[in-house]
Amino acid sequence: MSKSQSLTDNWDKVFSKSDRVQHRKVTFRNRFSIELAADEYMPKGKEAPFAAIAVSGPFGAVKEQSSGLYAQELAERGFLTIAFDPSFTGESGGEVRNVASPDINTEDFQAAVDYLSANPLVDPDKIGILGICGWGGIALNAAQLDSRIKATVASTMYDMSRVTAQGYFDRLDEKGRDEMKRALSDERTIDYKRGSFSRAGGVADPLPDDAPWFVRDYHDYYKTKRGYHERSLNSNDGWNATSSLSFLNTKMLSYLEEIKSAVMLIHGEKAHSVYFSKDAFNRLKGDNKSLVIIPGAVHTDLYDRKDVIPFDMIESFYREYLV
Repeated sequence: MSKSQSLTDNWDKVFSKSDRVQHRKVTFRNRFSIELAADEYMPKGKEAPFAAIAVSGPFGAVKEQSSGLYAQELAERGFLTIAFDPSFTGESGGEVRNVASPDINTEDFQAAVDYLSANPLVDPDKIGILGICGWGGIALNAAQLDSRIKATVASTMYDMSRVTAQGYFDRLDEKGRDEMKRALSDERTIDYKRGSFSRAGGVADPLPDDAPWFVRDYHDYYKTKRGYHERSLNSNDGWNATSSLSFLNTKMLSYLEEIKSAVMLIHGEKAHSVYFSKDAFNRLKGDNKSLVIIPGAVHTDLYDRKDVIPFDMIESFYREYLV
């Protein structure tokens, strides 16, 4: 049985605590028996049962960062929400640490739906999910599979299997993938002999002079007071170096066309990653799908810029399909 780290009692988020919601720590298990830790936000002055939303992301972040901000804001607007740490990260359980998995992380979202479905404060027929960055793609992957999910928002979405296997802007060819596979396979041997895992490194700090502009955006969030958190992989030493192996060999989003439930994709016009949402939207079917492009916004603006994140539109979307 995987055991979670001790849950913090103090408020250690990178955003301010709202006096309009009731907050508590909760835990639940996924089908791999990994215990997941979450912050639950319940609106004050409202009566149960609630429509509920599970939130996670960005990829390599923790619930004290962007996902918690989204969850608290949506709770202020009347939804019961949870922001959870994925398996092997943050305050959630799972060994070895600092590993990602397209299968297990998709299951993490479904386990969050398990928890909400069994919560006596929640209407089990009114459950949605929200994924940010790499967890936007994982949210869509879960929506392909789980009919209990009635509405999905993917904000500033990455398809982690696509970007891992094909590189940014699909520039990685078969030769490049072969070189990556060889390097990661060799790293597995090194890690096994040493008995520990090399870390890939989080966001570079200090930034090299030739860092791409979107890496500078990541630095501005993860490495500054704005978004730094001691448990965030991106803020510190990153994932295990071999963590991306399974994403190289797994195609998520293979059945986007089969999602019957409602989907909203939100992306910044100037985000380097906007092609992920545009391409996904072009594959979605039905009149309950929408793509929202935020003028002038970059990828990380949708992490925490409350003047940029279209919370009114997100609330309206969930009210249409959950309430």
